[in-house]
Amino acid sequence: AGVLSAWGIGLAENRVVRQRSLNWPLNQPTGGDLAAEAAALAAQARAALEAQGEAVADVRLSALIRYAGSDSGIELPLAAPAAMAAAFAEAQSRRFGFVVSGADLVVDTLIAEAVGASPHIVTTPAFAATGHAIPVTAPAILTTRRICFAAVWHDTPVWQRGDLAPGWQQPGPALILDDSATTLVEPGWTVAVDAARNLILTRTTPLARPASTAAVDPIRLELFANRFMAIAEDMGEALKTTAWSVNIKERLDFSCAIFDAAGHLVANAPHMPVHLGSMGDSVRTVMQGWQGSARGIRPGDVFVLNNPYAGGTHLPDVTVVAPVFLGEVPAFWVAARGHQADIGGITPGSMPPDSSSIDQEGVMIDNKLLIDQGNFLESQMLALLASGPWPARDPARCLGDLKAQAAACARGAAALKALCASEGAGTVAAFMAHVQNDAEAAVRAAISDLHDGECSVLMDNGGSIRVAVRIDQAAQTATIDFTGTSAQLSSNFNAPYSVAQAAVLYVFRCLAGNDLPMNDGCMRPLTLIVPEGCLLRPRPPAAVVAGNVETSQIITDALFGAVGKLAASQGTMNNFTFGSSDFQYYETICGGAGAGDGFAGASAVQTHMTNSRLTDPEVLESRFPVLVERFAVRHGSGGAGRWPGGDGSIRHIMARTAMTASLLSGRRATTPFGLAGGGPALPGTARVQRLDATVEILGPCARVELAAGESIIIETPGGGGYGA
Repeated sequence: AGVLSAWGIGLAENRVVRQRSLNWPLNQPTGGDLAAEAAALAAQARAALEAQGEAVADVRLSALIRYAGSDSGIELPLAAPAAMAAAFAEAQSRRFGFVVSGADLVVDTLIAEAVGASPHIVTTPAFAATGHAIPVTAPAILTTRRICFAAVWHDTPVWQRGDLAPGWQQPGPALILDDSATTLVEPGWTVAVDAARNLILTRTTPLARPASTAAVDPIRLELFANRFMAIAEDMGEALKTTAWSVNIKERLDFSCAIFDAAGHLVANAPHMPVHLGSMGDSVRTVMQGWQGSARGIRPGDVFVLNNPYAGGTHLPDVTVVAPVFLGEVPAFWVAARGHQADIGGITPGSMPPDSSSIDQEGVMIDNKLLIDQGNFLESQMLALLASGPWPARDPARCLGDLKAQAAACARGAAALKALCASEGAGTVAAFMAHVQNDAEAAVRAAISDLHDGECSVLMDNGGSIRVAVRIDQAAQTATIDFTGTSAQLSSNFNAPYSVAQAAVLYVFRCLAGNDLPMNDGCMRPLTLIVPEGCLLRPRPPAAVVAGNVETSQIITDALFGAVGKLAASQGTMNNFTFGSSDFQYYETICGGAGAGDGFAGASAVQTHMTNSRLTDPEVLESRFPVLVERFAVRHGSGGAGRWPGGDGSIRHIMARTAMTASLLSGRRATTPFGLAGGGPALPGTARVQRLDATVEILGPCARVELAAGESIIIETPGGGGYGA
């Protein structure tokens, strides 16, 4: 390897790259002539390379082209505007799965790369090519060794490489020794020595590849489970890379997953648990709404929705769903859900602390067509985002994130098609069923270690979550009964049924403990009872923005408490938003995790149903007019016990301009409970420091106006302790 690396370095050309940012319209350049700019930039690159004493063999010109308003570009060879526009459309469609008809294109950056002449490394051939067969004296075999190939033993001759003359060849098996390497030639390959005494290996017998089978075995089950997971993770990388908003690009408040033909969750990347357990409802909503319609579902279609009463969670979480066609009907589905920085509503950031109806929380997207057979419906989406009494404040950014979600779905669809081409569609579909069966078996095994239990958890607003878990050991099933939970509230802490289902799926997936994808197989042994009209199954137009982020945390605490496995975690996401008509930002703030039998709770972490990260201070302060004055562990806030609960955190943010700030949280009047004699954690607090040095104490749900120089300080709850 070292010899080959040195050889490669010796053959590499020297290069010089020069770039210039233009931001010119592609079809109507302003401020200068594109060809003239390219020529000037090429001259700079050429001169820089020649200054290094290099002869210039070529200067390659390219341009980074993007849609106007987008951050993501595609580098293309420099050509006439019409040719680059056509090349961009082809590359955009191939990479992201859609094009935007009629959208303006921008030459973001001009690039000139000067390439030096390839070094001429002289090699001395051991013989001259004459076109005639070259007599080769057979070298002496040093020895013979017994070597096993594919469970068959072979008598394998051994040669010294220095004894091999140009023109010599030998079918495998063979072993060739060298001062710097040993080359093993397997059966089915032939080794030859060329004029420069290189060893050339050629396969002479086609590789026998066994036909893929749908029969399940532990090894292939693990391989397919990881391949499904890898596809979902790759979708997430595509979304993160192409997203516009800090919310998705930096905080990673998104989720990606793949589904079978029936819309059942097969695998998800380790993103947001509250998203993943509910995305299957979104996929099935699309299926039910479009498959039987007059238009139907066509290749290249992509759909979008956020209706909490039809597969969604709350309005900022917008789900993009795409079918994967292998024939005339969808064979699989892919979906990407992202939390929009603003979808409208009565407060910037679309997380109002005081909403009382769904229309106050933003624009509802009720199962709409986003991409029509590869054509992105931009004007229709802009009109929808601008509708209603409180429209989206930054529709362009919303569209940018929706395009990124569509690109993630295109990446997932392409990967599934490639997997089917390799293994067969029937095999892939069969293993989608197998991984769900495996998850079902794991949850049934976990259920066998549980006992009946119940738990009631009071919320700050006076509502309560009550759950009884009843175990049938013989059938290895569990009934999760939320009867007794408070009726739906006039506030926004109502949670759609899909959120309750997601919390149950998350808890029992945690109890299963195996390294398996969270999928719908986990739900098969479970029966949910959620009374209609309670705060976990509200009737429209109830407000629900806090149900997804706050009530979901209480549900998980109640479930873990009912089975006696885990003390309460902070029980809130501490949703903090700030902004104006010009900018909007949203984050969840970490706190303490609950302790369990044999382990302490972690401090200052995102717990349970949220898995987002906080934006880096440098990014936050550069993108928004705020300063992070302090971010620290809130020592002593975790519950006491043999196994103490984790501590919460302290976050101090100062405004550099006037803005509206909102806090949507819980566990301020109530405390995270301990288990088995463990102590409760401290509740959270929040306050505003005014310019006149007065301090204003905030409740769990508050909206305040901040002047430049004023600060908000949020102290998050800890986690409960376990054991006396």
